[in-house]
Amino acid sequence: MDANAPLERYRALRRAGELDPDPAQELAAEKLQMLHHRLAQYDANQGPNKGTGWRQFLFGGSQKEPAPEGLYIYGEVGRGKSMLMDLFFDGAPIERKRRVHFHEFMGEVHARIDKFRKTPDKDRNGDDPIPPVAEAIAEATWLLCFDEFEVRDIADAMILGRLFGRLFELGVVVIATSNRAPDDLYKGGLNRQLFLPFIETLKQRLDILCLEGRMDHRLARMKGVPVYYTPLDAAAQAALDKAFLNLTDLAAGRPAEIEVKGRTIAVPQQAKGVARFSFAELCEQPLGAHDYLELARHYHTLILAGIPELGPERRNEARRFVILIDVMYDNGIKLVASAATEVEAIYPAGDGGFEFQRTVSRLTEMQSTEYFEAPHRLLVDG
Repeated sequence: MDANAPLERYRALRRAGELDPDPAQELAAEKLQMLHHRLAQYDANQGPNKGTGWRQFLFGGSQKEPAPEGLYIYGEVGRGKSMLMDLFFDGAPIERKRRVHFHEFMGEVHARIDKFRKTPDKDRNGDDPIPPVAEAIAEATWLLCFDEFEVRDIADAMILGRLFGRLFELGVVVIATSNRAPDDLYKGGLNRQLFLPFIETLKQRLDILCLEGRMDHRLARMKGVPVYYTPLDAAAQAALDKAFLNLTDLAAGRPAEIEVKGRTIAVPQQAKGVARFSFAELCEQPLGAHDYLELARHYHTLILAGIPELGPERRNEARRFVILIDVMYDNGIKLVASAATEVEAIYPAGDGGFEFQRTVSRLTEMQSTEYFEAPHRLLVDG
């Protein structure tokens, strides 16, 4: 028995009572287990570094061992995709492996392409940056594990087919988790017809698995736990810290940036579909509905610290807060918040005070168990 294999580790967590029974998760763990064993038998000397050595001399390129088929796991937030990736990646029986957020990886790819193009002609091989970039990636890593595989940028969409085609040729094995099925990637994007061959390549090279299930396992940890804390004191801060830990298994998240119509929203902390902001960062900045909609596309839960009591002189902040809550409510985004006062007293008077009563009603409903257990609706256009 291989104690590092994902299915064994998954079942150990089940036996320890840390996971509830979930047939969809067990199926995913079984598929990852099969891949784990194939990787253990995969000869790296015939993988990405093929083309050199005695095997190539004796047998030639036609005798290369085929790379194991990768896996693409998709499903709604909170279904356990990241947990399963943890179990697989930590025990993967190879050294040249890397786990990375997909957007971070593509940022690195564009930087490599830019560096290639700035290299003098005499110092580079040809004019096409894709083959050397793919070869450099494959030289360093032949198991690539992507978190949150998502394509929104036309610049990414236009190079993915050739880049991944070459990576697959070089023997790189790809595992990915995503909230979207392959056929929904880059949906509605500019010139999407040029992207469709890449989707077909993904479906040919990777086993596609929908992680179905009705329970959001991370959000289930918040069942029966208050999600609105007042007043603004050390206890409220500690409660938000604990909520982030419960929802992400991390004490702190990593910063991120989200592009919205040519502008950038800085996300101070985020992990596994949860983003953490202060009231000032979201409602005292020149943000609007499009910005909040983009946050709804990326995150299923928002932890918001420091909602103040607002008076008439802060009507702009109150208006942004109304828009933020409307977007969250309409898309089923969960909210964990700390505030200076109870919901009814956040904005008792001022321009839009009467309309703010709808926000009071929504904030109250968003604290209910029914709201917190409802699925992420994501009404925004993808």
